[in-house]
Amino acid sequence: MSHKLAPIICPSILSADFATLAADSNKMLELGATWLHVDVMDGHFVNNITIGPPVVKSLRKHTKGFLDCHLMVSHPSKWIHDFIEAGADNITFHYESENGDLASTQHVLSLIHEENKKQGKDCKASIVVKPKTPVDVLFPLLDVNSSSHENIFMVLIMSVEPGFGGQAFMSDQMEKVRVLRERYPSLNIQVDGGITEETVVEAAKAGANVVVSGSAIFKSPNPQHTMRVMRETILQHLGNNQ
Repeated sequence: MSHKLAPIICPSILSADFATLAADSNKMLELGATWLHVDVMDGHFVNNITIGPPVVKSLRKHTKGFLDCHLMVSHPSKWIHDFIEAGADNITFHYESENGDLASTQHVLSLIHEENKKQGKDCKASIVVKPKTPVDVLFPLLDVNSSSHENIFMVLIMSVEPGFGGQAFMSDQMEKVRVLRERYPSLNIQVDGGITEETVVEAAKAGANVVVSGSAIFKSPNPQHTMRVMRETILQHLGNNQ
């Protein structure tokens, strides 16, 4: 595993109080969060509707935190310009969106890099797969970029079905993480869904270095302690996956 990999803890701001979103977000950063995870849902790709570019733009004005935007939307290509303009630091989009194939996925990746050039930004581009999607569909894309991962910043493995918070952690999804870590030792691998102080152990053992957690952090009586436990757990296992 590359020495550049580090444990990254991402509280999902979907669990924050939206009336005090900036304050809640900055508090998490002060307590030890690495990134802020932004769940974007369109009511089509998933049933829920959450937030869009205007909220990201407003939040960007009030925080210096890394905004990790997970687009659970049917046509991410329509939103790339707006999210980059709003101040997203990373855009993760679903392999299953657009046409759900390699060509459309590559198209969205290219759009992100093209928009960066147009806007003078450095938004990262990442890909996510749902639980029922085999991870090997990403190999052709990742193999091309395996030496540097310049074009693909991160892969997100969903450990719940996307669209709703509070679901139980799906342990069987960690096999995807293990396969990715063995094949791409320097890749950022994120796990999202049902992550707690307990389940983070499974994610870390499998090779995840980035974890998303909503209620387990925001509703914790001691969010700082919870995030510290998660970070130390990942650190403990990073070396075992080298």
